[in-house]
Amino acid sequence: MKIDALNLDMIFETSWEVCNKIGGIYTVLSTKALTLQNLYKDKTIFIGPDVWTAENPSPYFTEVPSLLRPWRDKAELPEGISVRIGRWNIPGKPIVVLVKFDSVYRVKDYYYGEMWQRYGVDSLHAYGDYDEACAFSLAAGMVIESICNYKRTRHKSIIAHFDEWTTGMGLLYVNWKLPNVGTIFTTHATSIGRSICGNGKPLYDYMTGYNGDQMAEELNMQSKHSLEKAAAHNADCFTTVSDVTAAECEQLLDKRPDIVTPNGFQPDMTLTKARMRKAREVARKAMLNVGSAMIGRELPADTIIAATSGRCEYRNKGIDVFLDAAKRLEQEGVARQLLLFVLVPAWSKEPRQDVRDAVAAGATAGVADPVITHVLNNPDSDQIIGRIHQLGFSADRGSGVQVIYVPCYLNGDDGIFNMQYYDMLAGMDATAFPSYYEPWGYTPLESVAYGVPTVTTSLSGFGQWILSTSASDFEQSGVVVIPRSDSNYGEVVDRLASSMRQLAEADADTREKYSKAARATADKALWDYFIVYYVDAFKKALDAASARE
Repeated sequence: MKIDALNLDMIFETSWEVCNKIGGIYTVLSTKALTLQNLYKDKTIFIGPDVWTAENPSPYFTEVPSLLRPWRDKAELPEGISVRIGRWNIPGKPIVVLVKFDSVYRVKDYYYGEMWQRYGVDSLHAYGDYDEACAFSLAAGMVIESICNYKRTRHKSIIAHFDEWTTGMGLLYVNWKLPNVGTIFTTHATSIGRSICGNGKPLYDYMTGYNGDQMAEELNMQSKHSLEKAAAHNADCFTTVSDVTAAECEQLLDKRPDIVTPNGFQPDMTLTKARMRKAREVARKAMLNVGSAMIGRELPADTIIAATSGRCEYRNKGIDVFLDAAKRLEQEGVARQLLLFVLVPAWSKEPRQDVRDAVAAGATAGVADPVITHVLNNPDSDQIIGRIHQLGFSADRGSGVQVIYVPCYLNGDDGIFNMQYYDMLAGMDATAFPSYYEPWGYTPLESVAYGVPTVTTSLSGFGQWILSTSASDFEQSGVVVIPRSDSNYGEVVDRLASSMRQLAEADADTREKYSKAARATADKALWDYFIVYYVDAFKKALDAASARE
């Protein structure tokens, strides 16, 4: 696809998740990088936190001492900041500057005072990760300032892009120190919106009645909310990832985003047909072996394997709906055996030794409590395992619906499957993400990219995109979008159970049609198509910087 790219001299993009795989923003940046490289080559510089040590190095970063050498040899970074420069080990191999920011803590109060005076940022109520985020983003801003001053970029076209509230103070620093640089702020989810949902309050039916500042005070979120709001209002271009979150920003941050920049994906994420077929065989065998070993009976080869995954947010991610729908299916009966996984990293301690022994021994072993693969540090307060036990999934080993909770990151060293998440995804027959709060929704997009039909809701950005571009139907798009609101929980459970039953009852040819439809949907969501929204954001930011200069 031909893209009319702007003539840019440099693009800086700062995020806590650069070379630091934590959540969905890592996926956004790491899949977007190749398209940016194709447009701007090495004019794009990602900036991330140097939170790594010699004993625990980043697996995503390769240091290259020759990169930016002229600047680094002469750079005199303030406040004791140091950097490492290299390449991000992702498609496109973009330049990365990892910033060591610990020394900024000692001067944070000075900058908090400046940000209060200049932008009204209230840091008095800070706690938790606020100081860490601000120290990093201030250091990132100072690195950008140093590079720009060295390259004498006064009359050049420079973009500084900051992701999430965690980098807001860096944006404000650049706005203060480098008025010739165009700034972009992207909120992938508002801090106060996520907090409202996380505290069990209804967000959507009462959206127009919420005041962001008032809710921040009620929920002890004043500092994060204040910083995020200041960044949104002072950025040359304010963006978010979906119309769902744009409405949230307008109400809670008192500013409608200038541009909506939906999240795409990179085709390199997936495998060739031959490799996908092999990966599917390997993954299905592993998951069936684990399931069989845990419950003590061999699961049939035609078992339908499905999963939900993502951030450990019980209500926001719809894990409650997923489990209740599973129980509905168990009670009503299903045509085929269902093996359902909850792949959600929680506070796990270690893989269960009895599970490892059972997997090694084979399908006749069985374990006590055959619904969880790892030992939890907090079993009494973990909502997921609590609900699984409450619904009685651990009691009936002959049930047609088996649920297994995998409470760890699937990085290939979990101790049970020892597989990457994407490798396991290849073996799925379906996924379900009945989210309540989902600004975009990478997990369903990743599923369709792998040819795995999926279920999401109308409260997700991805679900809204499906409704605006295709049909909510397995046969036509590989995606079912369930209408969801604050007041129809039971209907969502019923619709999810019905969709899962449809998949379980479908024959192999029909499921292959669903898979082809899913892949066709993914082909419409490539970064090659979505990058134009970022180019529009670059232009808006540059125009504002030019007018200011």
